[in-house]
Amino acid sequence: MMSSRRPGTVFADHTFAVPLDHDEPNGAQIEVYAREVRAGGQAAEGLPWLLFLNGGPGFACLRPLGGEGWLDRALQDYRVLLLDQRGTGRSTPLDRRSLPRIGSPAEQAAHLAHFRADSIVRDAELIRRRLIGDEPWSVLGQSFGGFCTVTYLSFAPEGLAEAFVTGGLPGLTAPADEVYQTLYPQVAAKNFEHYARHPEDVERAVRVARHLSVNEVTLPTGRPFTVEVFQSLGNMLGHSTGSKELHYLLEDPFGGGDDLTDAFLFQVEAELSWTAAAPLYSLVHEACYAQGEGATAWSAQRVRARFPEFDPAVAVDGDGPLLFTGEMIYPWMFETDPSLRPLRDAAHLLAERPSWPALYDVARLERNTVPVTAAVYYNDMYVARELSMSTARTIKGARTWVTSEYEHDGLRAHGDVVLDHLLSMP
Repeated sequence: MMSSRRPGTVFADHTFAVPLDHDEPNGAQIEVYAREVRAGGQAAEGLPWLLFLNGGPGFACLRPLGGEGWLDRALQDYRVLLLDQRGTGRSTPLDRRSLPRIGSPAEQAAHLAHFRADSIVRDAELIRRRLIGDEPWSVLGQSFGGFCTVTYLSFAPEGLAEAFVTGGLPGLTAPADEVYQTLYPQVAAKNFEHYARHPEDVERAVRVARHLSVNEVTLPTGRPFTVEVFQSLGNMLGHSTGSKELHYLLEDPFGGGDDLTDAFLFQVEAELSWTAAAPLYSLVHEACYAQGEGATAWSAQRVRARFPEFDPAVAVDGDGPLLFTGEMIYPWMFETDPSLRPLRDAAHLLAERPSWPALYDVARLERNTVPVTAAVYYNDMYVARELSMSTARTIKGARTWVTSEYEHDGLRAHGDVVLDHLLSMP
């Protein structure tokens, strides 16, 4: 364990060997990294632990720079463990270079099947026992981290003293198709809110779409810039500043000429670059909704066909607005994105996987005894409010704070207020 300091804060590095498959504890091992953060001074030594499970899947945990409101608030009452969930950050990485070394696409897909919430929770339990023995700890789950928290409550509640969730109560029995059937209207609503706020963007977005439909345009990485790629920028709209950022992006795409400017193309590339940094997100995103029998079969793509308003032809060939899409992964992304293309075959095999282990135990959640407090964002574009509220009603004793004041990134953007509210709820 290595430690370091900055004024008022102490950090310590922890690395743990865990089984790739927890059902085969003597089989292949991977490493999982976690950063301990505590306030300076002796008083912090006696504080309870708070495990933070961040959003994703597939993103490294927070790298504290100072001034993170929720973390500063948490350190008043806890010593915090920032977990790089398996496959992310300083944990054993998964990307277009490491995955092919595992073997064939079928072997890669089998490997990737162990990177969902169920495996993450079993990692957390192993880590808890190594760090603090039988003592339970608290958990704070943001977005996908909230999904993991509900899995934790389902299968290892004895490890938890209390649980906090922000924007991350999943549908307990909803398959991927039901999730997207609920989310597409929410994404459409975000589009209409954006255009009402910035009506000039309607014409600007249509002009870009029409240009892309008749011209071969590439982004700086060589990725084809199609209308569908342009639509995927709508993922921005679910963040507190996303609408403003999209508006500024669309201010002057053509620079007074007939071609898209390099400045615009570089900005678009920057907005899409996270797929290269976190390919695991694209690979297992839909699998995070899968339980029991039935393949996800590229659910977001199939369900989108039920919502013709997202068809780019509405804007390119008609007089309707272009609707941007949201947190959806489509098969064409593994054809056009250079960082994902080497993983295409494994992605298709995951989408065709016929069955998956359960992620939640409804009966056990109905008997829950762990204190659970959750923030549900009324206008959340990424997690369906209706499904979240159904889950909150199922988890015995769960308390909810339903708010329209914050977007999905409330913990990041207003973390001290959000976490303090959850901690102070009776």
